[in-house]
Amino acid sequence: MKRYIMTTGLMCICVFCSLAQKQMMYGDTSRIGMPFSKDPHVVEFQGKYLMYYSIPPKQNGNAEAQGWGIGIAGSKNLKDWHRIGEIIPQTAYESKGLCAPGALVRNDTVHLFYQTYGNGAKDAICHAWSEDGIHFVRNATNPIFSPEGEWNCGRAIDAEVVFLKDRYYLYYATRTPDYSTQIIGVAMAPAHTDFSKQAWKSPVNHPVLVPEYPWEEKCVEGASVVQMGDEMFMFYAGAYNNRPQQIGVAKSSDGIHWTKLSNKPFLMNGDPGTWNCCESGHPHLFKTRKGKTYLFYQGNDDFGKTWFLSNMEVKWKNRHPFIAHYINQKAH
Repeated sequence: MKRYIMTTGLMCICVFCSLAQKQMMYGDTSRIGMPFSKDPHVVEFQGKYLMYYSIPPKQNGNAEAQGWGIGIAGSKNLKDWHRIGEIIPQTAYESKGLCAPGALVRNDTVHLFYQTYGNGAKDAICHAWSEDGIHFVRNATNPIFSPEGEWNCGRAIDAEVVFLKDRYYLYYATRTPDYSTQIIGVAMAPAHTDFSKQAWKSPVNHPVLVPEYPWEEKCVEGASVVQMGDEMFMFYAGAYNNRPQQIGVAKSSDGIHWTKLSNKPFLMNGDPGTWNCCESGHPHLFKTRKGKTYLFYQGNDDFGKTWFLSNMEVKWKNRHPFIAHYINQKAH
């Protein structure tokens, strides 16, 4: 077990000398017999926490029996999780798989946003809704969003939908027209939206976040946005999987123009021998009803043969995030 102390510009990771608490470590084994869970997203619903995440195709020897799907796990304490369901392809546009869920609760309904998989530049964002958080009804206008304009390739993945400043913001990852570089875009819908295709409009004809620092290489993706006071904070992944992918933070006053808080990662991959030595990636910042924030993320130590999900509490000082207690476990 190791503890790390690191300072990066306006952000700092501070380790308190309190007694170590149990670290969340979750891996769904239902698909391939080994832990494999990616792209976490958490909501608080009907007295419990629900976590949605990507699960790989089922395998029969070397033959894929089914495309990517979305797993569902439940918890009472954000540390101990148990699998309670899954969402599998049901329609023609989902036939090759679906994954990378993002969810929000509005009134008594869970709204799930996810991407199609395996269609290259034609992958797009879809929407479904549920009254129990497990069984979902697809939006009749699916897929509900893919970007237009010459600045992107037409693809949209990694949906994050948040209600901020009287409207809904849809953040998504796409690629440059030559398909070489992953970038982040945004679309908006009014407060009364039903999340259908016609509701989403792009406020700008360019990306809102692009890779620019060495650690980000040619990829920023997996945006997760939370409002703190008058400002919005975006936790994002930099670099493709296992390069290593690591987590950065940017802030904005309008949800469109973003300033990165540091030229270094907020959360790095772990040291050799730790469970996340190959990456700490695809962040989701979950804010509880009591106002606490937890950073969920994925990691592995075998370059993607397995994937685990974990979390840590994020504290705020002078409206800037820091990690109050970080335990980095030895690899499984």
